[in-house]
Formats: sequence, structure tokens, C-alpha cells
Amino acid sequence: MTAYDNNNIFAKILRGEIPSERVYEDDTCVAFMDVMPQAQGHTLVVPKAPSRNLLDADPTTLAALMPTVQKIAQAVKVAFDADGIVVKQYNEPAAGQTVYHLHIHVIPAHDGVPLKAHTGEMEKPEVLKANAEKLRAALKS
Repeated sequence: MTAYDNNNIFAKILRGEIPSERVYEDDTCVAFMDVMPQAQGHTLVVPKAPSRNLLDADPTTLAALMPTVQKIAQAVKVAFDADGIVVKQYNEPAAGQTVYHLHIHVIPAHDGVPLKAHTGEMEKPEVLKANAEKLRAALKS
């Protein structure tokens, strides 16, 4: 198995070396807005513990991660008036993984509205900030 790279973009975000629009943080996880969202409100949930993906994660990391994913999903559904929630997680290049730090995508879904492609086009910072504010408000309620 390939070793974890401490210089991946999410490790740098966790260390505060790269800015992110954080919406939630506890002792084990951080949630922040995806800069290339497939829908308004697309959020990433990332454990603080280093693991490349689900395949090498410590079971205690996974045990802490999923309740946070649920909390974020519930808030995303409310904040973005979603009809449903898509939860995605990729492991290794063949499955579509491009950032090698375990992370889970939480994406609001609306009936009849397809998700945008993950094209590499970055969202405007002011849009990410506004979406983060909506999500933070939903998390507080």
C-alpha cells in the first residue's frame, strides 16, 4: 500500500497552510466547502488523523468520521433546501480518488437537477463564503 503523503492538499488545509471555508470542527474531524462544488453547498468532511483513504484508515478514525458526516448531511439538507443528500467517497485512482487524504463528499441534491461535473473549475470565494454561512447557521439550529 502507498504511504500517506503529509503534503497533500487536505493535510495542508488541516494545518492551516492553505485557506478553506471551514463550517465545522471537533477533536477528530473538519468540514469545509468544496472549492469545485457539484452543487451549491457541496461540503467535504475530513478526519484529522492521517489516512490515504478508507482502505488504510484506523477503525477509530472511521467511527468518529461517520457521525460527523451525518451531522453535516442533516445541516446541508436544511441549509440548501435539498430533496436528498449524495454521499461519495473514493478509494485509489481507479475509483476516481484524486486527493490522497480520506474525505467524504456531502452534496445536496434537488429533484430534476443534475449534479455538475467535477471539472476543476473553482467556485468564487464570495459564493463559498455565503454557502458556508448558510451551513454554519443550519448547524447552530
